[in-house]
Amino acid sequence: MNELTLSTPALLFSAISLIMLAYTNRFLAYAAVVRNLKEKFLQQKDEALLLQINNLKKRLYLTRSMQIYGITSLLLCVLTMFLIYVGQHNLAVWVFGLALLLLILSLGFLIREIQISVDALNHHLNDIENHLNKK
Repeated sequence: MNELTLSTPALLFSAISLIMLAYTNRFLAYAAVVRNLKEKFLQQKDEALLLQINNLKKRLYLTRSMQIYGITSLLLCVLTMFLIYVGQHNLAVWVFGLALLLLILSLGFLIREIQISVDALNHHLNDIENHLNKK
């Protein structure tokens, strides 16, 4: 890629910003669920709540990784723009490539987190079905 211009990394700004907003919303939702589960666990000390807490811990770590890689990708896009501005085009190409790889990693962590979330929701749905079948 010989013709990397300022507009190329700038295109990722809006995409990464929207992704980061979605990641932050997920994180805030998990924080509310964790606080709620803590209250329930202090009252009930139920084993099922411990499983939910462990599941949420995994999802929080994945969300943290998603955010770190996404933010680093955005930072490298800014660095790419600076390198283009100061005439370091060859280095800018490599830095931009790294930014793209980090964004790919961030999205990969998102896919894994979604899989875990769906598994957790399916577990809840199965509990509901089992409860209904007992009646």
